[in-house]
Amino acid sequence: MTANGDARRLGRTMFFAGLMTVVAVPAFAQALSYSPADAYGQRFPQYAATEQSGGETDELAPQLRRQIVAYPTNEAPGTVIVDTAHTFLYLTLGDGKAMRYGIGVGREGFTWSGVETITRKAEWPDWTPPPEMIARQPYLPRWVGGGPGNPLGARALYLGHTDYRIHGTNDPTTIGKHVSSGCIRLRNEDVSDLYGRIGVGTKVVVLPNDGRRLSAEGGRAPSLEKGRGRVSAVIPLQPGAEQMAAGPAPMGSGPTGIY
Repeated sequence: MTANGDARRLGRTMFFAGLMTVVAVPAFAQALSYSPADAYGQRFPQYAATEQSGGETDELAPQLRRQIVAYPTNEAPGTVIVDTAHTFLYLTLGDGKAMRYGIGVGREGFTWSGVETITRKAEWPDWTPPPEMIARQPYLPRWVGGGPGNPLGARALYLGHTDYRIHGTNDPTTIGKHVSSGCIRLRNEDVSDLYGRIGVGTKVVVLPNDGRRLSAEGGRAPSLEKGRGRVSAVIPLQPGAEQMAAGPAPMGSGPTGIY
């Protein structure tokens, strides 16, 4: 009888623990913008439709959809220009034309401007939040493997020696908004398109967050490590965000970065 009673109590405990997981984990993970799985590796139902479509929806505003537009510029064809203020990314095509993508950009206090180059490309990258981000958001996972539930999405284009990158997203509703910690995010289908059009060494010009044009001659994007590189813009820090200046994780610690 004692053994049977213990078994029943254990069964009830496991049942309620499982129920709490089903109810609490999806809401918690949605706040983190990544898709969770249950103990058996199955995605929770509310994320299934999004993941089956690669994280994309048909609800994007027309102006944010990928399209060729008139865009006169002195930049050479193949240059990436990020219009932070208007949440557009342009890939110059020459003859006054550019491919325009809708993007999500840094929230207040986390925008930056300058000139960088693509130094690395990755498909379905892993994400390891740096210590500075975890200090601000202790609930973040310490590592998320590449895949549909990863907040970096389908592709990542790394910007110089900073922790910033152009990447995809598992939450396309953030496109057209100022929501990130400084990275530039696109829908997965759009970042995959851009990824196929540019390579390592591509010049990236990030315009100021006030509509002003930035001269692309000279200057670099601000490094997150004090004393490294030449800073060409000032990042206004929110209260508690001063940890951002501490710099990227040491070499050899694996892929890191803000998003």
